[in-house]
Amino acid sequence: MKHYEVEILDAKTKDKLCFLDKVEPNATIGEIKSMFHRSHPQWYPARQSIRLDPKGKSLKDEDVLQHLPVGTTATFYFRDLGAQISWVTVFLTEYTGPLVIYLMFYFRVPFIYAPKYDFTTSKHWVVHLACMCHSFHYVKRLLETLFVHRFSHGTMPLRNIFKNCTYYWGFAAWMAYYINHPLYTPPIYGEQQIRIALIIFLFCQIGNFSIHIALRNLRPPGSKTRKIPYPTKNPFTWIFLLVSCPNYTYELGSWLGFTLMTQCLPVAFFTLVGFIQMTVWAKGKHRSYLKEFRDYPPLRSPILPFVL
Repeated sequence: MKHYEVEILDAKTKDKLCFLDKVEPNATIGEIKSMFHRSHPQWYPARQSIRLDPKGKSLKDEDVLQHLPVGTTATFYFRDLGAQISWVTVFLTEYTGPLVIYLMFYFRVPFIYAPKYDFTTSKHWVVHLACMCHSFHYVKRLLETLFVHRFSHGTMPLRNIFKNCTYYWGFAAWMAYYINHPLYTPPIYGEQQIRIALIIFLFCQIGNFSIHIALRNLRPPGSKTRKIPYPTKNPFTWIFLLVSCPNYTYELGSWLGFTLMTQCLPVAFFTLVGFIQMTVWAKGKHRSYLKEFRDYPPLRSPILPFVL
């Protein structure tokens, strides 16, 4: 059995960082990262990007050396991805913040509103309903992070946690300030509008959870394999017939329901910004599905059936 010699160069300077002798042909990029880590302890595998070309795409950890377009002396290029943090930690942090922050405004802790309103409660029942819905949403997200989601990538750059928390925490404070404000006025069409909004919100929350379960069941534990998601016996998943990322479709529906329920401008703005971001993600995922699977259903749109 022939063995490989592997040299790893700095992608920026082209300086040789590491030379590995007698590497097995069935070694994976993940295993090569571990070998590289032994000679450079400051670069643990999660912060390494190994490429065939200095400006090319990162190779996957599961890529096998002998299946790559390299000779018996393989040259790879290394880029430092920076300090990394686990997706689970990021999600737990960015979702716990809105839950706690919103409740602080709901209970009107001191120094938010005028002192005479400290620890008072709103006279409008929609304010209490909105708090329950908002709390339910983020408790659901936290539980899904712990028990449902299976991540294809274990980590993300540490800087992302500050960006993500600024977004989620900031919007939660902005929305909560106005919804729980002593001068808040209920929706113009009153109880009927609130009830319709609640139905939309709950319907979409159940739909979102159903999609997350369906996506989880596509990927066995510890696997990074990707499959085409199809509708299951659960009617909430039938939207897969028309949309590539129905989890985002339902998420959008939930926040439209919450906007209708509260009739609050900051909530509407949060919904709009979220829709724009989810559309970007959905289009990217849709493109990757089309690229990876030749038999991908042609009727599907990224996020909104027949529209977008």
